[in-house]
Amino acid sequence: MKKKSFTLNQLIKAIDLRATLDKKINIKILDVADLVLAKKNTISFFSNINYLKQLQKTKASAIFTNEKYQSLIPNNITAIVCKNPEIEFIKAANFFYPDSYYSKVSNKKLNLKEIDKKFKTLKFGINLYLEKDVKIGKNVFIGNNVSIKENCTIGDEVIIGSNVVMENSKISDNVHIGDGSILGKKGFGFKFIDKKCLRIPHLGSVVIGKDCEIGANCVIDRGSIKNTVINDRTFLDNLVHIAHNVTIGKDCIVAGQVGIAGSTTIGNNVIIGGQAGISGHLKIGNNVNIGGKSGVVKNVEDNQTVMGYPATSSVSYTHLRAHE
Repeated sequence: MKKKSFTLNQLIKAIDLRATLDKKINIKILDVADLVLAKKNTISFFSNINYLKQLQKTKASAIFTNEKYQSLIPNNITAIVCKNPEIEFIKAANFFYPDSYYSKVSNKKLNLKEIDKKFKTLKFGINLYLEKDVKIGKNVFIGNNVSIKENCTIGDEVIIGSNVVMENSKISDNVHIGDGSILGKKGFGFKFIDKKCLRIPHLGSVVIGKDCEIGANCVIDRGSIKNTVINDRTFLDNLVHIAHNVTIGKDCIVAGQVGIAGSTTIGNNVIIGGQAGISGHLKIGNNVNIGGKSGVVKNVEDNQTVMGYPATSSVSYTHLRAHE
């Protein structure tokens, strides 16, 4: 649960921040957010020049930054100049959301009679755990031993296999989710401070577009300060891991045992071969083919075919489209 609003001065004292502010510090701060999602009275951070366009458009009221980028902060935003903006932002997020690390079980569980009354077209197996705030569309099937917890919305004609755990997720129409998959759990986020790990809170959701298929035993992490998104008609094979803040475009095929690290963006019509690994904070273009067991460590332009470790397009080969 999020704490109430604070003035910027109160927040800075609470997280024990030593910083220089270029404007008034009595403005109210209601929440934390990334540059894109930030609204008035929210606080964000800027520490990477690659996000300059987002900085120029952001609606945040205050931004953690360092001395190097202080001059880039728009005049209508309060710049909080500090040594490590990202770490200070994490501390602020922890302050607003102290319970964000834990997967809680609510006492607001629906019993069988309530489920039958509320969701008249829902069919389900044994041992369904369903919290009261869950929204479910028409003609949904849910297998055995499934837990659907807080902040979940499920569209029409969705099939959810057995032993699935889901929270903080929005599932669109006609999606199939295989047995044993886990959606919406906290991602693998941390930062080192004085050689000690500091957990990064995860506040976003998982968003699955229409007509997607999620294979068995996949794990899709919720976003940290924005959402993890899989767009329409994208198919994930079994044993795929999608980390926090990843965006995958439309009509993509991701084969088994692929891992995509945090904050990477995948374009449309991308095919990723089995056991490939993609590093974080990368941009993979449209119509890209990535060979099996490849290690992608840099951006890939549109219409490229890459393979190997590190993955490169300099080697000529025919990519096997096994699923077409």
